[in-house]
Amino acid sequence: MVPQNWLEIVKRNISILRGYIWALTGSAGRLVISLAYFVAIANALSISEFGLFATTSAMGIVLSRISALGFSSPLYRVATVKPRLIGVYSSGYLAALLVSLPLVLFATLIAYYLIFSGDINFMTYAVIVAAEVLLWRSVEIVMIVCNGMGRFARSAILALGGYAIRAIAALLFVFLGKSTLADWSWFYFSANGLVLIIGLLIFYPRARLRWVPALYLRRWRDSLSVAGSEILFYLQSELDKLLVLSIGGPVAAGLYAIMMRLVDLTAVPIRAFNMMLAQSVMRSSHTISSLKIRGLIEGGIALVSTAAMLSITGFLTLYPQALGTNVMEAVPFLILVLAVPALRNLIEYQSELLYATGRTFVRATNLALIGLAKAAMLSALLMSYSEVSQWAPLLNLVFLALYLLSAALTYSALRKATGRVI
Repeated sequence: MVPQNWLEIVKRNISILRGYIWALTGSAGRLVISLAYFVAIANALSISEFGLFATTSAMGIVLSRISALGFSSPLYRVATVKPRLIGVYSSGYLAALLVSLPLVLFATLIAYYLIFSGDINFMTYAVIVAAEVLLWRSVEIVMIVCNGMGRFARSAILALGGYAIRAIAALLFVFLGKSTLADWSWFYFSANGLVLIIGLLIFYPRARLRWVPALYLRRWRDSLSVAGSEILFYLQSELDKLLVLSIGGPVAAGLYAIMMRLVDLTAVPIRAFNMMLAQSVMRSSHTISSLKIRGLIEGGIALVSTAAMLSITGFLTLYPQALGTNVMEAVPFLILVLAVPALRNLIEYQSELLYATGRTFVRATNLALIGLAKAAMLSALLMSYSEVSQWAPLLNLVFLALYLLSAALTYSALRKATGRVI
């Protein structure tokens, strides 16, 4: 007879595996649908306008992390371990969102005048940023809560539906013969708005909103630390697009955005894994206590990322026009950045480890240092070389240096004890 404890272990692991399969299904679906969306937009707009859209959207993603001042973190933790309090923390999230809006607006204006004012009109910029900050970020909150509650199927379906609606908007944009970024900004805004309405009406858990300020005040330090670290994470993640636009111009930014969008495809299975691992670590920090386990995880991430990049590069080398003429322009540069996906995904994985173990301040500090190092190295690279073919291979060295810095900071922090974070 099989011992009871073994039966419990098998049952628990089956549940984890089922959750990962649903998360991966959603990610794989997003991969296919977002690829269709990417191909439609990358070829409907000119390379320079696609570069402007990608960089404006990237800035919107960074600014969206200011919204609600990081209160998505307490909401996620509660959904994971105390789902009966979702109504209470949903009220806290809405209050934090309202409080953060003036700060978001101020940062939006500063970013426009520092980076975008010479290349894109303000209305187009504002519509794209609003779509990211107010609409798509709220969709992500719905998915975050569903994932925290273990409702991975619902999150996967919303993710698939969301990307499908954005892809349909892109195809409709092409079908109607539109071709300007100003026109596309309104299609993009409308698509994200429709996804949010569906997410709130159908997928967000039903809970009575309750106002309990005492609970929110206990979480403000964690929230602000998470907000700071997320802003820094996405800033250092998206900084390269902004620097290429500022130094290299819209065409170089367009080529770089296409390259990095293809690199991002390699992160799809990794992010699903990171989410599941983070939840496991929140429940028990012993999940990653073994040096051997950490090494195996990092090796697996690097292997999967590189294999995915080789597959994408090989396919597009054989069929360069498979994703359209604009994407074809970037294909020769893909083999030059072969190591970048693995290194980027490993940096993201290490950041998730710090979040999962409650080291939010350390995470923010690490991301600030990594962001500064990235800005310095990438700026030097872009100012030294004017051609994409010249600086693209050196991106591997830049990301290798960033990975080594991240690993040193992360694993030194994990060796230190931390208190309870839930």
